Amino acid sequence: MEYNELGHAGIRVSKICFGALTIGPTQRNLSVSEGSRVICRALELGINFIDTAKTYGTYPYIRQALLDYPGSQVVIASKSHAYTWDGMENDVQEALSQLGRDFIDIFMLHEQESRLTLKGHRPALEYLLSAKDKGIVRAVGISSHAVEAVAAAAEMEEIDVIHPLINKQGVGIIDGTREDMLKAIEKAAKKGKGIYSMKPLGGGLLIPEARDAFNWVANNPNIHSIAIGMQSEAEVEANVAWSENREPGFEVRSRLSRYPRRLLISDWCQGCGACVKRCSLKAIKMVGGKACVDPGKCVLCGYCASECREFCIKII
Repeated sequence: MEYNELGHAGIRVSKICFGALTIGPTQRNLSVSEGSRVICRALELGINFIDTAKTYGTYPYIRQALLDYPGSQVVIASKSHAYTWDGMENDVQEALSQLGRDFIDIFMLHEQESRLTLKGHRPALEYLLSAKDKGIVRAVGISSHAVEAVAAAAEMEEIDVIHPLINKQGVGIIDGTREDMLKAIEKAAKKGKGIYSMKPLGGGLLIPEARDAFNWVANNPNIHSIAIGMQSEAEVEANVAWSENREPGFEVRSRLSRYPRRLLISDWCQGCGACVKRCSLKAIKMVGGKACVDPGKCVLCGYCASECREFCIKII
């Protein structure tokens, strides 16, 4: 396993970051013991970095994994949509309590879209900076699907870590092209920001070309770690193999091929209908103002996901 310094944050992380969203209640909904087992397999193979958030509901999984795999030095990053001092303080304290920790390595403003949203979240950022001074948080950052927010955060001395969306096809970037985001990431890295990217497989859209998609991100020298959602031990083993520039064994590939996939439409769907228009098989329709998939018609092509500006459609 390759390890990198996360910019100037003083935190050393594995090239792969375990994305905890997929094991939790909003996606695969594994039991805590099952989810812990997947995380422990990642720790066994050298992954020392876990990404989560308040909204993921995965703090109990991580806490159990730390109990099941004692002695591991794990870096944890979490996020919150809170925009007030009190709201962010409550969310940080909740994370500490549920994780059973005295500090969080990285805490971020979640899903920042622009300079305006960064300005609107300033009171929450001020709390995080105070928590950093007290040792409750080691590094402060933002997560974003937007080029503007990444570029703006690159100029902010207060920001240590940036968690941007980037993948081979630029799926999910809400305000620019893949090249625009790459330029913003390069700018941030040159400013000493720690960069750990998200969505290398485009929310599942790029699963058919998973290794190439992973390597495309991994070969970018400005990206220190790659957060990728993993919901089975086989996925962990395959991702680690790719990160080590080798093919997964036959047994791992066999388990992956048997793993059931489905299209997930998250509850923050805005009901724009773009996915319905894109689906030639008529597998998606609007129900109660939100998109709804018919599993009997869906062939998991992923074309609908590429049309979703809110990135609420994923193959899991």
